[in-house]
Amino acid sequence: MAESRARKKPRILCLHGFRMSAKILETQIRQWPESVLEKLDLVFLDAPYPSRGKSGVEGIFDPPYFEWFQGNQDFTEYENFEECIAFIEDFMVKNGPFDGLLGFSQGAALSAALPGMQEEKFAGIGTQKVPKIKFVILFSGAKLGGLKYSAPRLAANAFSTPIECPSLHVIGETDFQKTEGIALLDSFVDPLVIHHPEGHTVPNLDDQSLETVHNFIEKIQNLAAA
Repeated sequence: MAESRARKKPRILCLHGFRMSAKILETQIRQWPESVLEKLDLVFLDAPYPSRGKSGVEGIFDPPYFEWFQGNQDFTEYENFEECIAFIEDFMVKNGPFDGLLGFSQGAALSAALPGMQEEKFAGIGTQKVPKIKFVILFSGAKLGGLKYSAPRLAANAFSTPIECPSLHVIGETDFQKTEGIALLDSFVDPLVIHHPEGHTVPNLDDQSLETVHNFIEKIQNLAAA
């Protein structure tokens, strides 16, 4: 037990969903068991742009709400994607180093793409200023350039080769992004998957899911210590 406490906590940058906030994602994640939370150093970041419309969590979570970037109705054109990447990079440089990323929904789409973008050396995220992303944790994820969402120019080659870093994918049975989340699995070399019966949310963990999370933390603790 003493050895476990002494191990380095993986430092994780957490990216919230579209028209949500750092506080909302933190509230959801902090409901997980202390046996998980005590092993992680979680940093929650607000997206750079205030919400331009109604949030899907109004009446559930209080404002303000933020968005990382914007897209047209059929997700073929995007606005502020490059600025968003620069914003994340700047935060990682000034507040890092970070070992990995955790994302929900729009934040998960970003988190999934960033390791491949880093390999492609796109934007600042691919320079030596930001250490290599060692793992990702994705809730209600989707692939930029996948079934529903076209890829912004900077992310055009993010999935040109399978992503090798460890990945944990949390997929809801009634989530409107379930299909995209499942399709995203093919872009990772060794995805670890938690299926849950809920929708577009951060779920509670049953015993089996908790065991999966603990196994993943064991893996990323070793990476963080490397």
